[in-house]
Amino acid sequence: MRKNWDTKTRRLYPEEHCLVAPRLLSEGGVSEDIIHAVCSHGYGITVGCGTTIDVEPVHEMEKVLFAADELTGLIGAAALMRPSKSTKDMELKSLKKKYKSKGFAAGCSREVIERGADQLGWELDELLTKTLEAMAATEDDIARQMAEYEKQG
Repeated sequence: MRKNWDTKTRRLYPEEHCLVAPRLLSEGGVSEDIIHAVCSHGYGITVGCGTTIDVEPVHEMEKVLFAADELTGLIGAAALMRPSKSTKDMELKSLKKKYKSKGFAAGCSREVIERGADQLGWELDELLTKTLEAMAATEDDIARQMAEYEKQG
């Protein structure tokens, strides 16, 4: 649910989706704890209008969301470069090679990913492994859901 909402909000407010989220989510009847979790994925990031997101991830789920948000973009880009276009056959070694290449998926901040691993108390390899495994395990279900979503217009 969060990712679908976030995708729509990013299209409407590409630079400020974390800033407009509280109002939009509140108007939609979403609880304050969920609003905090959603907004915390942008913690410490300065957006195009010059505002730095100050909603700090506190709970483990918020920290995982913060850490994985940038990383899922990088893993998704790496998957698209593969003949299979999939994460299911991607190895950690291949992901680490893409991660180390600063020109690859340059919009995915390695500093933010590393900060996220630090917040969780994890080594970077642990974050890369767990995120890659989670994406591979859910890839088919997400593809099915996205296909249904796109049919709805």
